[in-house]
Amino acid sequence: MNQNAEKKTIIINRIFDIPVELVWNAWTDPKLVMEWWGPINFTSPRCKIDFREGGKYLFCMRAPAEMGGQESYSTGTYTKIIPMEHLEFTHSISDKDGNIIDPSLIGLPDFPKEIEFVVEFKARGNQTELIIKEEGWKVGQMAELAELA
Repeated sequence: MNQNAEKKTIIINRIFDIPVELVWNAWTDPKLVMEWWGPINFTSPRCKIDFREGGKYLFCMRAPAEMGGQESYSTGTYTKIIPMEHLEFTHSISDKDGNIIDPSLIGLPDFPKEIEFVVEFKARGNQTELIIKEEGWKVGQMAELAELA
């Protein structure tokens, strides 16, 4: 079976009514990432970012109390940075120390071991167009949930 036939690319396009600098900062400043990372009603109590090519990040996401309140972590490496324009990084599920975890071992068989992100920031006057491309998703429920973001 062709493994690529089971892969899916997700593209998300949004327009924000704020300048590109603010959208860029929301992706690169740990304090700001903690304000939005995760699905609706989840929080992000911790975030570490070594923002440079080759640098790593570690994000924590906490489920709402009514869903158990458990924390989960993700990590990755920044592979390309063009300030105010372009980010490329990997994304994987991890433990609290940033060690990558095989998603199938924690009950997420359709979550990829690694997702490659490309994020484009396009200044449109006082607006910003944000284009997020996520490569490596397995076709399934997790990819469908990611598209809702």
